Amino acid sequence: MESLIFKFHLLCSLYMLGLIWFVQLVHYPLFAEVGRDCFVAYARHHTRRTSWVTAPMMLLELGSAVLLVYFNQRSGFFWANLAGIALLWLSTFFIQVPLHNRLVRVYDPVAVKKLVQTNWLRTLIWTIRAVALLYLLDY
Repeated sequence: MESLIFKFHLLCSLYMLGLIWFVQLVHYPLFAEVGRDCFVAYARHHTRRTSWVTAPMMLLELGSAVLLVYFNQRSGFFWANLAGIALLWLSTFFIQVPLHNRLVRVYDPVAVKKLVQTNWLRTLIWTIRAVALLYLLDY
């Protein structure tokens, strides 16, 4: 059962890894190209549609990480993994979500730039976690 949970968790993390790199290198930088006139409508559509792609997988990733800690309470690795997810959630809800909330009201090039810059934290955390999980897969 633990092996299945681990593999499911790895799948969720790899999905989010691919998604975050796409967002970081392609999607967020393109916000600056949308144009002031239609940006607010674009940002509203983006926020609504992106939630369908991110929220379920983030919840599944969190849930499976909690289960891994539950079954391996003495494992510093799984606790560190869960701490990484906590940092991702904190960054998401205290940095990126407020920036998105601003952008659905008004085009703000400073907020777009800040979104791209601050998202590097999440990109780095998901990358480190995915590499560590892949390393653990060999054991």
